[in-house]
Amino acid sequence: MCGIAGILTASGQSITADPDELLRVRDAMAPRGPNGAGVWMSDGRTVGLAHRRLAILDVSEAGAQPMVDHETGCVITYNGEIYNCRELREALARQGHRFRSTSDTEVLLRGYLEHGEAVLPMLQGMFAFCIWDPRSRRALLARDPLGIKPLYVSEGGGAVRFASQVKALIAGRGVRDLRPDQAARVGFCLWGHVPEPHTLCRGIRMLPAGSYAWVQDGKLSAAHAYFDLTSELAAGEVSGERTLSDAERARALREAVGGSVSAHLLSDVPVGVFLSAGIDSTAVASLASDARRGDPVRTLTVAFDEYRGSLLDESVLAEQVAGLIRAQHSTIGVTATDFAQQVDHALQAMDQPTIDGLNTYFVVKAARDIGLKVVLSGVGGDELFGGYGYYRRIPRLVRWGSVPARVPGLGKVARVLSRPIAAMLGKPKSASLLEMSTDSASAYLLRRGLMLPWELPSVLDPEAAAEGLAELNVFESMRRSIRGIRSVDQQVRSLDFTFYLRNQLLRDSDWASMAHSVELRTPLVDAWLLRDIMRLRTLGLRASKADFARAANPKIYELLQSRPKTGFSIPVTQWMPPELRATAGRANPYRIWAKYVLQRFEAG
Repeated sequence: MCGIAGILTASGQSITADPDELLRVRDAMAPRGPNGAGVWMSDGRTVGLAHRRLAILDVSEAGAQPMVDHETGCVITYNGEIYNCRELREALARQGHRFRSTSDTEVLLRGYLEHGEAVLPMLQGMFAFCIWDPRSRRALLARDPLGIKPLYVSEGGGAVRFASQVKALIAGRGVRDLRPDQAARVGFCLWGHVPEPHTLCRGIRMLPAGSYAWVQDGKLSAAHAYFDLTSELAAGEVSGERTLSDAERARALREAVGGSVSAHLLSDVPVGVFLSAGIDSTAVASLASDARRGDPVRTLTVAFDEYRGSLLDESVLAEQVAGLIRAQHSTIGVTATDFAQQVDHALQAMDQPTIDGLNTYFVVKAARDIGLKVVLSGVGGDELFGGYGYYRRIPRLVRWGSVPARVPGLGKVARVLSRPIAAMLGKPKSASLLEMSTDSASAYLLRRGLMLPWELPSVLDPEAAAEGLAELNVFESMRRSIRGIRSVDQQVRSLDFTFYLRNQLLRDSDWASMAHSVELRTPLVDAWLLRDIMRLRTLGLRASKADFARAANPKIYELLQSRPKTGFSIPVTQWMPPELRATAGRANPYRIWAKYVLQRFEAG
């Protein structure tokens, strides 16, 4: 895990890559890479690439970046991990390639030299990178299939700039258009995160997940998709009768997820696992322990005094699970004082505003404090296996809502009439129950959104809200992500992967882990695993969270039955600054926190 940056200009022009700007961008990302820093400038300074290194594979200088292939002159700056790099390396060696390091960076560079952009579907991992190819005088920018690693791009004035963080690009002082992006502000108010490709800065955009783009003569091409999530999920529609026995189902599921967990343990430094009291993290920890074959896995849990003795206290059950898998376990206490001391640092590390991520911030800090440099997380399990309650409620809601939807305007009238009562009860979204139960996209926003479009004028300037809504086109973008998918549960899964998982959970995992110079890996968010699960669905295996837990470890599954699902959270309501707690009242505390976070960002 690292920080990457670059400036790409046109040859023969007066504009060149400013090395001072490049260093400002690079060093604004110092926590992403405390183990080394590098910079490379082309002859004539038309291209500049930079890198901050967090050394995980081949920690020697042989793995340092930017890395140059001395035969072709191609240069790479890369952030991420390629988990099948050993298999790729062996294949490339058979094709005549010779390696100077054991790093996945060199494998990626050599893979490009052999296959060009066609190497991208061959990569199992998380990544964002740039390869400058002097032979064609163009650069390849690419991002992993599911959007685990960020890559922000700015184009203008004859140059293309890129970096792993928005704040780093701004710190370079080379981005020309710093106007606020109203679509980003609207998106944050609707979702609690900024939806890609937007950022709060109009002049900076996110390269879409699962895509690549070329940069030539200081211009950025349109993004080309090499991975299409909607098509992958449409291919996983359950068809026909179940063709697997119960034993075959469990074995196939365990092999699929266990293979991903095992691949994610690849490292030349110690690896730990976040362990909560939920199915996802306990299953990942158990499978990691099995993959280590007797070498105890390191696990950790955070505990809060405010939750002691309640269902929200995950530490007791986590310690029981750790005992069952014979893990080397640590329980780390986090207090209100810790929150008060860390909240400013967390908000500064937060690259784009989000209402979540503080839970990840504190558990990663705990991992760093006990000496871990790589940790595995169970994030993505609810999306992969349909674990959220709304995977059952939204299909019912859409079926029920199809009846009143036949009466034009009924939903809007019901919303206008019920709005005062809903607001008084502290549940303003419920006023739109009839209006937004007509299809899976609107029902998803009703369930998952922080607020609804008609509420925006109460928190944003009405003109800015209208401008942002028009550009964001939220319902069309949601419906585009589910076209071609027939079943409502698969539509909800696509919406979850595209919006909540990619834009919030994964982005929060990135900034919160990088704030502490720790690499966070997500074995349940893996394009190869997703394909395996979709293939099993076509055989009639509609794998649930219960199926997942039983396949991973039946004993742990039985233990987990004693505890209802709660999710991993921190007592942010109790820890809010007093001035925020005083204004909360009946309001959703996440709305109060969202307003505070946005104000902090806009105040600089």
